Amino acid sequence: MTSYVAKTPSESGVINYDEIENKTWQFLYNRQFELIQTRACDAYLSGLETLRLSKHSVPQLPAVNRELYKATGWSVQAVPALIPFSTFFELLANRKFPAATFIRNPEEIDYLQEPDIFHEIFGHCPLLTDPVFADFVHEYGKLGLSASQVQRRYLARIFWFTVEFGLIQQCNNNKIYGAGILSSPGETVYSLESSKPDRILFDLKMALRTPYRIDIFQPVYFVIESFEEIYNAMDSSILQYIDEAIELGDFAPKYAQKADIIPIKASNTKAHDC
Repeated sequence: MTSYVAKTPSESGVINYDEIENKTWQFLYNRQFELIQTRACDAYLSGLETLRLSKHSVPQLPAVNRELYKATGWSVQAVPALIPFSTFFELLANRKFPAATFIRNPEEIDYLQEPDIFHEIFGHCPLLTDPVFADFVHEYGKLGLSASQVQRRYLARIFWFTVEFGLIQQCNNNKIYGAGILSSPGETVYSLESSKPDRILFDLKMALRTPYRIDIFQPVYFVIESFEEIYNAMDSSILQYIDEAIELGDFAPKYAQKADIIPIKASNTKAHDC
């Protein structure tokens, strides 16, 4: 459950954000923008330029959608704070990315379990300007529509380890493309520079059997070689792999059970050519 309430756009799609909300966006944008310059992948940084997001106030969805639609035919759809799996997959299958329209309170500036509009717009939207990545998310949504409720829970792991917390090889270095990392100052640094997590080459079957927690820095990051790699994995055979993963069972978690650990809160120049 969430204590946040999504804001309702006007008929023209405009949302009225107050001064505190706009200052919150400005603070989050400026803090994160500095951290990602040498850590985010080139496709993300290029997408950020394409979208031309406001640095001083919460971006309005119509402005974001104009640039996003021109790039890949995607748009952002305002939704309540929480939506069911069925709605989520249906939106993605129609090239619409769901975004809750609230922004976090200043008291939760460093850590928020719910995805707010900063996470959705700053974290997710820049990469949706990349044609291959955008097509990957589209195919993922279509597969979700044909999956059973149980299979959807395993598909969520693919989303988690790619769209939210994925790393990609670039110029023989790991770079970030996952929105959950790119919108978190603590995890932006941790995911690339800490010696604690495992960073392993992406393997679909392994990812399907790997459990995760949403309220800690990730103990495992999957690293892809290109967006084509995950796009090519999005065919009907993935449902068979899910059934195999269910039969084989999960790998042992590489994290403590929730009752045994305090959640880690986020402390919160262009990428160089090769």
